[in-house]
Amino acid sequence: MGWLFLVLASVFEVGFTTTLRFTDNFKNIPAVAAFVVCVCLSLVFLELANRSIPLGTAYAIWTGVGAAGTVVIGMLWFNEPATAVRGLLILGIIACAIGLKFTAGAAAA
Repeated sequence: MGWLFLVLASVFEVGFTTTLRFTDNFKNIPAVAAFVVCVCLSLVFLELANRSIPLGTAYAIWTGVGAAGTVVIGMLWFNEPATAVRGLLILGIIACAIGLKFTAGAAAA
């Protein structure tokens, strides 16, 4: 169950980084509300994941998947550069996250 919580935490991390773009210095109230909800849910799910996944592993995956997801969102919706090098680097982040999952040992059960 911890890994499901970690995936949800990562999804909401991408949500809060994406909604942050629309807050307009925290004057756009609906965007601010979405940002706050995503931050809270992300941290709640991260805490739940930490109950069964080692802290370092959970944090590294949360930040890595969140960063990779945010870069992909930027490329798809905000016309940020989509180069082969960026794609390879994102794959590297994902490969490291997978490696951490498989080396988490018995604590990940």
